[in-house]
Amino acid sequence: MKPLIAILLCAPLLAACTTTEQSLQPIPGSITYGGQPRMKLTQSPPGTRLPHHFVNQWGQDVYETYIIQPDRSLKLVSREEMTRPF
Repeated sequence: MKPLIAILLCAPLLAACTTTEQSLQPIPGSITYGGQPRMKLTQSPPGTRLPHHFVNQWGQDVYETYIIQPDRSLKLVSREEMTRPF
């Protein structure tokens, strides 16, 4: 009886544990903020990583990484924000 109670108590917790890939959304300063850029990156092959650095509205250094997709669009894959020392 006790194992059944334990299963009934743990089942909702395990059901809530899902792994979903959440894509990063562009922020002001991102290359893809406001849509994909008009220019197509024709010299770089698909799969190439493209770094991008800018300062956001709060004065933080932001480092983003994009990957060129087969259709030549950019996919934002990582972002790191660092506070600038004073």
